[in-house]
Amino acid sequence: MKRSTALQLSAVAGVAAVGAAVALGLPQENASAATNVATGYASENGGTSGGAGGATVRATTGTQIHEALCKRAAADTPITIEVEGTINHGNTTKVSGASCNTAADRIELKEIKNVTIVGAGSGATFDQLGIHIRDSSNIVVRNVTVKNVKKSGSPLSNGGDAISMESTVRNVWVDHTTLEASGGESEGFDGLFDMKDDTQFVTLSYSILRNSGRGGLIGSSETDTGNSFITFHHNKYENLDSRTPLLRGGVAHMFNNHYVKLNESGINSRAGAKAKVDNNYFQDSKDVLGTFYTSAAGTWHTSGNVLDNVTWSAAGSEYKPAGPSMTSTTSVTVPYAFTVDTAACVPTVVARTAGAGTGLKVSDGKCAVTSTPTANPTTSATKTPTAAPTTSPTAAPTASATAAPAAPAGTNLSLGAGTDGSSKASGTSYGNVRDGRTGTFWSPSGATGDISIKWGTAVKVSRVVIVPAAGSSIGAYQLVNGTTGAVLKSGTGAGAISIPATSLTKLTLRITSSSGTPKVAEFETYAS
Repeated sequence: MKRSTALQLSAVAGVAAVGAAVALGLPQENASAATNVATGYASENGGTSGGAGGATVRATTGTQIHEALCKRAAADTPITIEVEGTINHGNTTKVSGASCNTAADRIELKEIKNVTIVGAGSGATFDQLGIHIRDSSNIVVRNVTVKNVKKSGSPLSNGGDAISMESTVRNVWVDHTTLEASGGESEGFDGLFDMKDDTQFVTLSYSILRNSGRGGLIGSSETDTGNSFITFHHNKYENLDSRTPLLRGGVAHMFNNHYVKLNESGINSRAGAKAKVDNNYFQDSKDVLGTFYTSAAGTWHTSGNVLDNVTWSAAGSEYKPAGPSMTSTTSVTVPYAFTVDTAACVPTVVARTAGAGTGLKVSDGKCAVTSTPTANPTTSATKTPTAAPTTSPTAAPTASATAAPAAPAGTNLSLGAGTDGSSKASGTSYGNVRDGRTGTFWSPSGATGDISIKWGTAVKVSRVVIVPAAGSSIGAYQLVNGTTGAVLKSGTGAGAISIPATSLTKLTLRITSSSGTPKVAEFETYAS
């Protein structure tokens, strides 16, 4: 849906690539590229480093996570806990100790400091088990999926929140996570990312929040307004009814997020809140910014956003959408340096970087993607002992081991392209090879097969990156011009592959032999 607005002229160049989208305002200047340290408000108030400088241990159960916390010398002793596999109610129990305060029905980070929880390799999954942070500070959570946490039905955990913070929480960085539910409150789910009762200096970055009635809140009531200084950047919000987030009082900064299918309302600034909303891409959504369901108004400072098929409701006494103009109603200045991509490229950048299992890739602030210095801590991990003897598990391959060399500079042409193939194994999809995620993959129905990337018009390709899924390898292959049938390259294994610069509409990876069932996580293509 294309709107006529004088502001549109200021962003014609940036919006040309997205057709009927509308740009509102001007993008801010780039400041500094994202790195492997906390960004946004989590970088303030002394910064957020988690367990950096402390011991690193490996945990494969929720009980082992709690044991690692409880066996520290003190509640503020730094520790990094690498989590592998699936954490659920069946392997999580309460553990007691002088340096912890845990619970049986959730991962409890209570009355502690200086802790990092990071998914090993392609990430860990917390299944129906929430992560609760209370009376704690300097906490980092990265590369994990938290899903289907319920407040009603069975099993119950964490009040139905995937990740929640409350009661004097300071400096939390949640990065490269996937937070998801399977419905709304009537199905037993609550928020995906909630903060209340004096939570400050938090950043949520490069994460996916999807398939829930509620994205998250900052403040539990119109009087709980002491929660503030929250940054949300390079996240994807998809198929949510509301609260992306709900902000009561305080200041929050949202930049370079991709909002898709916000079904009822989006960013809800109320009770005197101030929302700084920069260079986001809103798509196929309704009432993406405003004050909703209250007469206690909030305000917003907007710049450089794109509206792509966004609809707006009429204003009422307790329902005041910011659109269609999304004109600023306040001015907000943040204390930290930050980088903004132009909003037009946000869907592509976020598709390649957000969520667990993406190798902790980040934007360079210029619409290209780069890898962080390390995907996981480099200190040798010590497995946390269990009560009963077990065989030591084999560590999941790290992102650097499963992913081939870093992608070339420039845009991955596969993102947004079409796919087809010769066959696909049950549970896999052709489209998985160009979704920007290493946690999904395509496999042929046997040891050999074809997978193709295709475009509506010819593109020039001179470099390819084949990324196998964790634990898989690629045998002999050919890269074939799907337009002419010419073989452009033959070889074995995966990784970065140079081919003669070729203009084509279809490029096929033909796996001609393999010792097992090959699994291709990503089939990336580049002009140079």
